[in-house]
Amino acid sequence: MDNQTLFAAVLNGDGKAVAAGVRAALAEGVPAADLLNGVLIPAMDEVGRLFELRDFYIPEMMAAAVAMAAGVAVLKPQLAAAAGAPTAGRAAIGTVKGDLHDMGKNLVTMMLEGAGFVVQDLGVDVPPQRFVQAAHDGAQLICLSALLTTTMRQMKLTIDALQAAGLRGQVKVLIGGAPISEDFAGLIGADGFAGDAGAAVRAAKRLMAG
Repeated sequence: MDNQTLFAAVLNGDGKAVAAGVRAALAEGVPAADLLNGVLIPAMDEVGRLFELRDFYIPEMMAAAVAMAAGVAVLKPQLAAAAGAPTAGRAAIGTVKGDLHDMGKNLVTMMLEGAGFVVQDLGVDVPPQRFVQAAHDGAQLICLSALLTTTMRQMKLTIDALQAAGLRGQVKVLIGGAPISEDFAGLIGADGFAGDAGAAVRAAKRLMAG
């Protein structure tokens, strides 16, 4: 499978074809980092672009992210063996305390991994101190998700906890979810806001670059 076909397989959400294509390329001696950075990540960038244009919707984006994950799973052993292999950054993501919704969080997680981030998924109903611990453990980007208006205040409490722990200057905080707005992000002192998974990846890259 050539690079163009592998790229198309990601866009088509064909996880079996992606995994098979990655294995074949590795067998031919193509470096794992070249497949990730030259094919899979650009494919997910294109998925994000198509979503923004409304040529793709959530089901297509989710299918592509799952297909991408299938390819990354094949690459992980080789990538782990490459000492000092570059990443886009280290992120920790979770749905805040009191909120059990995870579909949006899961999609953002897959999209971030597809963009080259190392992501720690903390799950749902995550208290502020677990985000603080993730920052202690080396996360550079803290991603907070909430779907309920009643749990939005947990985002501010998490930012306050990072501040109290002396870690606020070491991490960027990105927030999102149905009731969240850019104005709310500014109000609570978050570094960024994303209205959908594609926007989350762009915001994460911007925050890591800045």
